Amino acid sequence: MGDTAQPARLTVLSGPSGVGKSTVAARVRDAHPEVWLSVSATTRRPRTGETDGVHYSFVSPERFARMVERGELLEWAEFAGNYYGTPRRAVEERLAAGVPVLLEIELQGARQVRAAMPDALLVFLAPPSREELIRRLVGRGTEAPEVIARRLETAEVELAAQSEFDVVLVNEDVEEVSRRLVALMGMPTA
Repeated sequence: MGDTAQPARLTVLSGPSGVGKSTVAARVRDAHPEVWLSVSATTRRPRTGETDGVHYSFVSPERFARMVERGELLEWAEFAGNYYGTPRRAVEERLAAGVPVLLEIELQGARQVRAAMPDALLVFLAPPSREELIRRLVGRGTEAPEVIARRLETAEVELAAQSEFDVVLVNEDVEEVSRRLVALMGMPTA
């Protein structure tokens, strides 16, 4: 039996759009390449600079629907007119092998993960203020005004759900919040 890996704990990073989840997740991976950051499937079109299979797995709405029907997604949600989901098998395989897994997902998905994997650590990334979040969402310049309006409405709902999470981290300083997330995941911090 000897070298059997202990299953790792799944860590979920969630919070409103524009709060910096992707940036924090990337910093965690830079400092700890052993952390596996799940690649979500999405029906959204790629943004400039995004690579299929790296940032997201870009799929057709029909393919996404088949994935849902077959139970291939650990969680999935509709957000801003597109669907996003986490492929179940890849997460389960890595956790069973003892690889730390980080999911960067929205509120609906975090709730589904909580139901499917109650021992997962749910971390809410909060903005320093509502005003700063609005500035980030509007300042991106990548979405149409109606998409920004939907994201702002959704952000209010998400901010109100902080109490559902195990830990709330305020993203005032990316380096500091990344170090705190690494410590919560049980890894050494620099």
